[in-house]
Amino acid sequence: MSNSVEDGIIIELDGDEIVVWKREAVVVVIDDNASCRSGLKDLFESVGLKVKLYESGSAFLEDGIPDATSCLVIDVRLPAKSGLKVQEELAEADVHVPIIFITGHGDIPMAVGAMKAGAVDFLTKPFRSQDLLDAVFTALEQDGLRRAAQKVHATLREHFESLSAREREVVVRVAAGNLNKEIAADLGLSEVTVKVHRAHAMRKMHATRLADLVRMLDCFNTATTQGRKTQ
Repeated sequence: MSNSVEDGIIIELDGDEIVVWKREAVVVVIDDNASCRSGLKDLFESVGLKVKLYESGSAFLEDGIPDATSCLVIDVRLPAKSGLKVQEELAEADVHVPIIFITGHGDIPMAVGAMKAGAVDFLTKPFRSQDLLDAVFTALEQDGLRRAAQKVHATLREHFESLSAREREVVVRVAAGNLNKEIAADLGLSEVTVKVHRAHAMRKMHATRLADLVRMLDCFNTATTQGRKTQ
């Protein structure tokens, strides 16, 4: 669940609230019409968003995605490389960024194709400014959550990789619900040694409670599994 606030967007990640500040978010506008680019720039800046403008998909792809919470607002029909082609090339490169399509010549099959490929919205000109802003904030929320999840997973990976091989063996079994005596018997250790490894692992993982450790490992394993499936 999320809530919009004046200075940012509040998102929840695994029970923790994270604020994606609007001043740090970037809306990338790709449109070959100069007046349209200018109008969209004014609209987004009026609500405190940063804006980057491009007149072609190729120019945008050369620069790449900003290193910040961001989304694309892109015209479907662009010279040389269409908005749909840009979406396709980003997907092929495994680049994840929410996309909002705008067009003056849209049709249902085109809209359906864009949405199936992951677009946040498909707006036909003329559209209400509020409809576009709503789509943009939805897109920024999605990207903020994705980036926050990536940071959490990177931190968990760093902590997990700091564990010794024996500490990993212990915490994996702890997370599976095994008792200290069961782990000791399984690994050929004393219960005291198991408790020592467990305490060291919890300190390195920055877990204050056993429940925290189990949650961290579950989150780490889930993210790792999902990452392998996308490779």
